[in-house]
Amino acid sequence: MKDPNPADPKGDNEDIPAGYTYLGQFIDHDITFDTTPIQEVLVDPLALHNFRTPALDLDCVYGRGPGDQPYLYELPPNEARFVLGRTNTTPGIGDPKVKTALPFDLPRGSQSLAIIGDPRNDENLIVAQLHLAMMRFHNKVVDGLKAGTIAPPPSATQATLFEQARKLVIWHYQWIVLNDFLRRVVDEDVLDDVLEKGRQFYVPAEDAFIPVEFSVAAYRLGHSMVREAYDYNEVFTFKNGPRKKVPASLALLFRFSGRSGTGVPIPSDWIIDWRRFFKFQNDGVTAGLSRKLDPFLSPTLSEIPDHGVTPGVNLPIANLKRGRSLGLPSGQNVARRMRLEPLSPKDIAKGPDGEVAAKLNLHVETPLWYYVLKEAEQRGNSKHLGPVGSRILSEVFVGLLELDSSSFLASNPQWTPTLPASKPGDFDMTDLLSFVGDPSPINDSKNLLP
Repeated sequence: MKDPNPADPKGDNEDIPAGYTYLGQFIDHDITFDTTPIQEVLVDPLALHNFRTPALDLDCVYGRGPGDQPYLYELPPNEARFVLGRTNTTPGIGDPKVKTALPFDLPRGSQSLAIIGDPRNDENLIVAQLHLAMMRFHNKVVDGLKAGTIAPPPSATQATLFEQARKLVIWHYQWIVLNDFLRRVVDEDVLDDVLEKGRQFYVPAEDAFIPVEFSVAAYRLGHSMVREAYDYNEVFTFKNGPRKKVPASLALLFRFSGRSGTGVPIPSDWIIDWRRFFKFQNDGVTAGLSRKLDPFLSPTLSEIPDHGVTPGVNLPIANLKRGRSLGLPSGQNVARRMRLEPLSPKDIAKGPDGEVAAKLNLHVETPLWYYVLKEAEQRGNSKHLGPVGSRILSEVFVGLLELDSSSFLASNPQWTPTLPASKPGDFDMTDLLSFVGDPSPINDSKNLLP
């Protein structure tokens, strides 16, 4: 399952910009937090505890709020705003002309670990910068509500400034998850069927929960989307440009995080250029792409090295072992249960990966995680998930929203986004980042030395 040609553009997914890989990781951290070690072999799936509320409520960002976790927020009278961190006071070696101590890092304690709602969002630099963007998004909404340039959300006019901003941010985020992220990674016909005709398989008897078929198999699609190196900004890139360049390898992106124990606070020349991760309109910069949805992973992700804080791991083997230990059904069994035509043994056996699967007799009853990726390759043209993967993701995400009484889909299904957007009544990641401002700080003259 290791990609033999990770730099080959033929392996890129032209339908999904690179930023959605890490938006998917961020969303995962918002809805799940399973502390069970991945190396465990025998696990009772009914005994697993999800220590994160299974709702798209940004508790990974907000924590328990300014009342219970005041250290995440500014001092009164600005306690509705997040505290932001600053970049290193030492110039970066990539471009020392970028000013130091800029407000574009996560807030950090004396051990350099991020002081945020979920420490996992500091395990690689892209997801850390995305978490920071969400904090800046909230602060911008707070400022707009305070100035009267943004209208309070429905039925929240009497709430505190913090709660008004939080609700507005969460509803716009939920819209992005449903109508921007999800529509890119699943078959849209399947998602529309779930929205119009209702859920058939994810039907909790009581409270919402995260099914193991989702968390241990289908939603691990993002592992296939990860690139070996990124066009990160004008300094750290594999492309030619006017500045000294260093490839933004996946290994470096893990290094510049608090979880690695090195590289933080980040140097200012490591601030992300969002234009290279999401497709902005008419900005003259081409967004990088994610890798195709197929059974192949980047070499670095296939063999994640030991970073000092976290041990090294062979990710495909760990995923397959975890699925087996939890007793997941095969992909074919799930397809039959959903009354879908399963991939044939011949379909599974295609390609170099399939040859190995067939030798191990896994082409007849196939591990669900691998099946979902193989199905994306065979029936989604490697652009999006196939029928089984799309149904699992669509039903769970729609279900999480419908079972959360505070979500826009449950409490106000006719609501449409109210913040500025390129298409009125819609809202995607480029709209969020444009609203926040500073999509490319290291190219802004105010952040450069003369």
